[in-house]
Amino acid sequence: RKLRSGMNPALWRGLLQTILPAPKKFQKVKHHKALPYRSLPTFMSKLREMDGMAALALEFLILNANRTSEVTDALRTEVNGDIWTIPADRMKARVEHRVPLCNRSLEILDIAKALDKNSDYLFSQKGKKLSNMAMPMMLRRMGIDVTVHGFRSTFRDWVSEETMHSPEVAEMALAHAISNKVEAAYRRKDLLEKRRLLLNDWEMHCNTINENVVELKAA
Repeated sequence: RKLRSGMNPALWRGLLQTILPAPKKFQKVKHHKALPYRSLPTFMSKLREMDGMAALALEFLILNANRTSEVTDALRTEVNGDIWTIPADRMKARVEHRVPLCNRSLEILDIAKALDKNSDYLFSQKGKKLSNMAMPMMLRRMGIDVTVHGFRSTFRDWVSEETMHSPEVAEMALAHAISNKVEAAYRRKDLLEKRRLLLNDWEMHCNTINENVVELKAA
């Protein structure tokens, strides 16, 4: 309003930022709706009863703790044996990510290939990759009020609460970027074999239905 002259006393850069915490630290975080990990085996059993490519893609995504685009854009040429290599330009952190595929993941890829033999994509319909809405629509058809991205949180909660796998291995399985630049400079290996053990344990959890868990229905 030009009611005073001189430097702005509320200037952020170079002034207030030196004495106040960053505003982003106080922003309310909106989490993706996630399925409790104890409910996951029952959900996976129901998912396997669903027909279609979207159901296969969603199961594959859950088993490997992926993001949606990592799966929908995946090419068959990226899979070599039981290793799926996602190129850096398709990763959020812009770093190549290798995924050790468990037995069920390999079965899913065989089924998907049989359903669309001549496609370039891992999951497609008539040669065209699945849309980003294919998996959310599958969840809607199943009447499950969670997000696709929320299954990454389900995975992370299970690792923390139910296993002895290290947080470092879990974060690398999720392909999270390392915020500490010094740590990032020294961590040059991707812990592939440790992640293989983790994902095999995760697959076992997904396949194990606990009869003592009772799902409570909302009124």
